[in-house]
Amino acid sequence: MSFSVGDPCLLVDGKGRKYLLTLDREGVFHYHRGVLPHDAIIGRHDGAVLESSMGSRLTALRPRLADYILKMNRGATVVYPKDAAAIILWADIGPGMTVLEAGTGSGALTMVLARAVGEEGRIISCEVRQDHADTAAKLIAGFHGTVPSNVSLCIGRVEDHIVGHAPDRLVLDLPEPWRVIEMALEHLRSGGVFCSYVPTVPQAQETVRTLRATKRFIEIDTFEILHRPWVFEGRSVRPSHRMQGHTGFVTVARLTNG
Repeated sequence: MSFSVGDPCLLVDGKGRKYLLTLDREGVFHYHRGVLPHDAIIGRHDGAVLESSMGSRLTALRPRLADYILKMNRGATVVYPKDAAAIILWADIGPGMTVLEAGTGSGALTMVLARAVGEEGRIISCEVRQDHADTAAKLIAGFHGTVPSNVSLCIGRVEDHIVGHAPDRLVLDLPEPWRVIEMALEHLRSGGVFCSYVPTVPQAQETVRTLRATKRFIEIDTFEILHRPWVFEGRSVRPSHRMQGHTGFVTVARLTNG
């Protein structure tokens, strides 16, 4: 598939540095090794190799979702791909499910969830801040071309939207996720999964304490994910000097009916 106006494009230079653009017929990409008109990319196929005005090699790629999340001009802090991948697996999110998410933030996790549930599934994503919701809608559309039909972006508290949905999964990126647990007891389907993502130990501790106190959640598990790349250069094999360390704690639990 060739690139069109409005598509996201990832340019990769000879040293592996990545630059994310949204293609515009009048746009021009500038960097320290010259310039490249967007018009030179539009109409070319994914993987095309181009040259800047100074003769430097640039490869044009359709960004993977992970690339887009890490490079997009986000507002609120995103859930990193390493954590989003773990959430999908340990919350067991799959095709056809209804997932209630809060808060939307910059929409990074929303996009990952929407891909996981597929066209037959549904994501209801709640955000209390209008500016964050507007940014998320713009960024989600920037990757997909439009907000996918299986995504509903809502303004307000998750407690105001959970009634009547009976979600299969509840995914919370909130400062106080334990405040939603009482509502989850009533509206999350039996056997469904509660999942929260918080940055600090006290938040994770209070979430686990509240889950246990209900006596209806089992398989309560809290963990963090660390991502350490490795460098292979000839005979030199070593861990990268930079890694993604702690970003947040994921807590998952399953609801029983008593």
